[in-house]
Amino acid sequence: MSVPHEHVASFYRASAPRAAFAGGDGFLALDGRAHAEICVIGGGLAGLTTAHELARRGRRVLLLEADRIGWGASGRNAGFVSGGFAEGLDALEARLGLDHARRLHDLSRMGVQYVAETLVSSDRRDIVGGRGGLSLWRTPPGDALDRRQERLASLYGLRLDVWDRSRLADVLATSRYHGALHDAAAFHIDPLAYARLMAERCRGVGVWIFEASPVCRVAQVGAGWRVETDRGVVHCEQVVLATSAYGVLNHTYRPLDRAILPVATYVVTTEPLGARLTDTIRFRGCLSDTRRAGDYYRVVAEDRLLWGGRITTRRGEPHRLAERLKADILRIYPQLGDFKVEFAWSGLMGYTRHRMPLIGQFKPGLWVATGFGGHGLNTTAMAGVLVAAAIAEGDDRWTLFAPFKARWGGGVAGRVATQIEYWRLQALDRFAEQRAG
Repeated sequence: MSVPHEHVASFYRASAPRAAFAGGDGFLALDGRAHAEICVIGGGLAGLTTAHELARRGRRVLLLEADRIGWGASGRNAGFVSGGFAEGLDALEARLGLDHARRLHDLSRMGVQYVAETLVSSDRRDIVGGRGGLSLWRTPPGDALDRRQERLASLYGLRLDVWDRSRLADVLATSRYHGALHDAAAFHIDPLAYARLMAERCRGVGVWIFEASPVCRVAQVGAGWRVETDRGVVHCEQVVLATSAYGVLNHTYRPLDRAILPVATYVVTTEPLGARLTDTIRFRGCLSDTRRAGDYYRVVAEDRLLWGGRITTRRGEPHRLAERLKADILRIYPQLGDFKVEFAWSGLMGYTRHRMPLIGQFKPGLWVATGFGGHGLNTTAMAGVLVAAAIAEGDDRWTLFAPFKARWGGGVAGRVATQIEYWRLQALDRFAEQRAG
């Protein structure tokens, strides 16, 4: 019998109501046989969105989660919701052409809108922590910001504002940034609270949710599928794999698992800092720099700083994690002085070699929605909508992601290469900043 892990001791869990995690979130483990039209594997945001959208369209849906709802990357990330992908638009254009790249970006913006509309329709605006997003340049941009703004406006219809150094100085008390692009449509949320909201919405439309039910085998049986857990079996017509990096560790479905690179990212949250923080950071939206290996952060609970950065392909936490991220913070904002890091946690994100999510039909009756590392929460919502619409209505928008195959990630060698590449990018960032003075 599988024993589910508790949610990681993060700021998000500490902020939840005391009773929120009692009784396994109210979902039992699968015990015995069950039948459904569609079995969704993975209780993260992609799986929950897929299940909700399928059930809303009248399908009988069962969802299996190995641990607890939102236990993995979906409940541990920085909570940024903004358009775009980890792969840049210039690279997508070069590979696919402008029209294809534009349609992909429009889908990413649809994902942003989905999250926003879900929060409004559920009357849960309290999950939003702040609005707007700044992409910050650590080196002098010259006229690159203006040229970027104009290009994105003319080709993609994006309304971004250029913030020069003086305007940044009004909201960020640091000399480390030389300019920024401001996206008014971006916002940030408590991702664990959003995962719980999506679970409630799934239950409201009839989705059967089972926690503590890790899948050990997925097999095609005749015209349908058989999904096995340690205590139960699901017979269904179609399967959606939405497991990401933690599914790789559990070996949910090896042909897909081998395409996902589990990469650990790290987040800390400070103690309440009072005026030290509110006088230093007066912007309440998403903040991230444009370096190849950058930092991302936001103000939470009025006077705490939530900061993410650094990656490793090792599955354990690096030595002295809190101290390292604290040093990163103080390099930008030394006036914060000594402070206590109250929460520090890591999460495995599922990356792909081509830096794009895996979305669509893996084989007849077997669908995938995974590989969301580096993209932000918009892609989990987008993927859920696309896969559900494809299964229930024959919508073919998912085929826009067909060029991004489930390529082998290289196994152990791939993880080593990823780590070396990250170190290389860090060195390039340092060199560029040193040259800029």
